[in-house]
Amino acid sequence: MRVPNSVVLPVGTHVDCCQEQEVAEKTHDIMARITAMLAERKSNLAHFIDNLEGSEEPKFYVDQWERLKEMESCSLTILNLVAVNCTDHRDIRKLEATILEHAKNEELFPEVVRVLPPIYRQVEAAIVDIARSEEMADHGMVDLQYLLSKLSQREHLAGLGGELLQDILRYLHRIGLIVWYEEIKQLESTIFLQPTFLITMFKLLVRYRLVQQLESIS
Repeated sequence: MRVPNSVVLPVGTHVDCCQEQEVAEKTHDIMARITAMLAERKSNLAHFIDNLEGSEEPKFYVDQWERLKEMESCSLTILNLVAVNCTDHRDIRKLEATILEHAKNEELFPEVVRVLPPIYRQVEAAIVDIARSEEMADHGMVDLQYLLSKLSQREHLAGLGGELLQDILRYLHRIGLIVWYEEIKQLESTIFLQPTFLITMFKLLVRYRLVQQLESIS
């Protein structure tokens, strides 16, 4: 909801635990809930904005107002839910095919036909090489300046500057090759070259009924 023009593909799992009619009903229910959630978000944002504009001292709330207006302008495209049985490789291939089909849709992703400068591909290949090297830790976390120095050691990337690297990293973040939380102050200088490590870490920390599990510990 905070990414401009983002596209979301809902995926329903555990189809093998449901009857065919249940899958259709649950799919309809989930999409209805998403639609209601988006409508509520839009209404809440409009309400907050109206409150700030109608306050006695609106000039004191300019920063909040600008942030809310920015969030209000973020469009969100929700695709039709895909229901899969994760124990069936055919369903996994179906999901993969669906993702690729949407990713090639120029209306959803205008940048899919964008022609990138050769250096983008060169930096991408170099980062993949660094991430796979033996000296790289399993977590794949590197400092931004360290990454720049490692890339600059390569002859064809000797002239790579910090600003250009950041532009390239934003692109690589958008396509999912790396993860860079540049908007978070504590993480703005940290690049995650192994996004799968984050997934593993989140799976350990974020669990279903985690609060109840923690409260059950004496």
